[in-house]
Amino acid sequence: MTELWLQGWAAVAPGIDVASDHAAWQAWAADPRPLRGETRPDVKFLPAMQRRRCDGLSRMMLAVANACCPESLRGDALSVFASRHGSFDTTVSMLETLAKDEPLSPTQFSHSVHNTQAGLFSIWANDQQLAQSLASRNETFEHGFLEAVCLLARSGGRPVLFVTGDEALPEPVAHLSDDPHPPYAVGLLLGSQPVETGGAGIRFDLETGQGADPQLAWPRALEFVRWWLAKDECLALGDSPRRFSFRRQS
Repeated sequence: MTELWLQGWAAVAPGIDVASDHAAWQAWAADPRPLRGETRPDVKFLPAMQRRRCDGLSRMMLAVANACCPESLRGDALSVFASRHGSFDTTVSMLETLAKDEPLSPTQFSHSVHNTQAGLFSIWANDQQLAQSLASRNETFEHGFLEAVCLLARSGGRPVLFVTGDEALPEPVAHLSDDPHPPYAVGLLLGSQPVETGGAGIRFDLETGQGADPQLAWPRALEFVRWWLAKDECLALGDSPRRFSFRRQS
């Protein structure tokens, strides 16, 4: 079991576009409702040229990174960016362009790779520290959290920024999704100790679980947000026979 501290968090989803609007998320956690509509969070903190080039996923992930990671830490932050599909909407758009025998945009191509958001964050924050990008199918949130915990264990006390997010698959491939969900992004700042401004403890463990996998109403990162704000004691995520366990630290 690993003990760590959640030093900051932020999230965006349809209907809650402001990454730092904890009150709106508190209301949602108390009475979870369907999340519908577009999600275009305010990213005016980015330089204008970089802002124009960001696709929807990049806007969401950079918005939560900005909201949960203090400016004093951004230029020296270890980070993990996790997304199951990455900028798939951009990729589909490029494939449609190729199908029409039209030239590809170099900028669009450079923003279609899976480490796009990690790269954009490092450029904006002038952060030359280690950044990792990963995907792990429907366990992407859990494995991203685990990777962030591993970084934290060897960071020498430096907090780790963990950002995860996804968009719904675009047409014409939406029917291939086995996990339809609204667009969202969640940012967590994980530390080895509490901070003066607050934070709370989490015990994180990998356990063996048998039986049917839990039926989740929301993307797993949003299940984590709901659990955290609802103040439930334990959250179990993952697919059999694995269970990733999150418990509140007293």
